[in-house]
Amino acid sequence: MNYGETFKLVKKLSFDKDYIVCKSEEAELFILRPSKLTKRFKSYDVKRNFQIWLRIGEREFRPNHLRVMIDLHLRSRSRPDLKRDLLQAFDNIFYGSDPENEIRKLEKENFDHFLNPLPIIANLSQLFLIEQEYAYYGESNFSPINLFYQGWVRQSIATEKEIDNVCMSIANRQPPSPKYTSLDNRKHKDYQEKRKPLWYFEE
Repeated sequence: MNYGETFKLVKKLSFDKDYIVCKSEEAELFILRPSKLTKRFKSYDVKRNFQIWLRIGEREFRPNHLRVMIDLHLRSRSRPDLKRDLLQAFDNIFYGSDPENEIRKLEKENFDHFLNPLPIIANLSQLFLIEQEYAYYGESNFSPINLFYQGWVRQSIATEKEIDNVCMSIANRQPPSPKYTSLDNRKHKDYQEKRKPLWYFEE
């Protein structure tokens, strides 16, 4: 589904009922809107809050942004010749395209290192984008607000830095480099309404 369709689905989620977004032989990605919030999230609006889950075998857990960043970093390191294709696919997802369509060509490629199948990662990335737009509370230096997340997606694929350094920056809630966000960010002085694809990427 494209971004708008998935966003509508999230808004209409029933309470306490799983909805499977993507499924592979080894994993299921699903979303859930709990009717009761834990103390940690008691300030959240129960009608807007939703959770993202992965089911792998008998294990169920809530993945975080680092799963996408690590997976994409590993893929770009194992296939540097596909960096541009990875960046374009995940940018198109950010701009609203259907994840399944965007990664179809890349699914035929062989990656020596990754965490989960590419359809899972692509749909997971779309859900994180929606989560930031729909459920984030507070002020942001980014507009659109989910550009903070997308900047790290871009940086994780394109950077030559080691994965532990990248993850440390993300975990410490540092913003991505303006190199990957400025022209898209309506709150930045360098914002441009018209931008060429992958304006931030230098091969």
